[in-house]
Amino acid sequence: MKLLDIKQLLNEVSYPGRGIILGRTPDNAKAVIAYFIMGRSENSRNRVFTETEDGIRTEAFDPAKLSDPSLIIYHPVRVMPDGVTIVTNGDQTDTIRDFMADSHCYRHALLTREFEPDAPNYTPRISGIVKPDGSYNLSILKSMDGDPACCCRYFYEYDQPVAGVGHYIHTYKGDGSPLPSFEGEPERVAVECGDAKAFADLLWTNLNDDNKVSLFVRTIDLKDGKTDTVIVNKNQ
Repeated sequence: MKLLDIKQLLNEVSYPGRGIILGRTPDNAKAVIAYFIMGRSENSRNRVFTETEDGIRTEAFDPAKLSDPSLIIYHPVRVMPDGVTIVTNGDQTDTIRDFMADSHCYRHALLTREFEPDAPNYTPRISGIVKPDGSYNLSILKSMDGDPACCCRYFYEYDQPVAGVGHYIHTYKGDGSPLPSFEGEPERVAVECGDAKAFADLLWTNLNDDNKVSLFVRTIDLKDGKTDTVIVNKNQ
């Protein structure tokens, strides 16, 4: 698979929706996690990321303007006691956490979930797992060509990440009505930055300025587990 330029991918698509990038820094010393959200409606754009004890959550920037919290308020990132990091675009974060805490696999958790009930888009649920050794998994749950009668579940596992390489999955191929779901394998992208701040700057600069809402980037040192986290919110 061709190694793609994440800057070009972000610039080419005005509305990828929500996206996850998992990978490894160029020096092979750190795992990389990035998660961003975008919005077209006032309700979707009225959000910020805030840190919690075990990760981050979305919150309304202006609570008075929050019209429907059901699909926009959740914990995108949670870190398990054993060091496993879960990152998703919805409340399936908690489903995965609960199953893994009960000694089950993330796959078992996602077999109980499906795409979001937001007809006619049926937004895919995307999820990632990063283990303490830096290996990672990605998943997408989506309708079959927009038909809600069938949920298609895809799982991708990367047990030996490559230095300077990441995998990018997002909810939509682009803008549209209804929004077209992501298709194919996660996109193999170059991770050219060795620290969280530089990677966050690169991603935030190239996300569509009208639609971007919030961005989370974290690096995890594979030797000592130390983390470096950057959160960027358009609403300040």
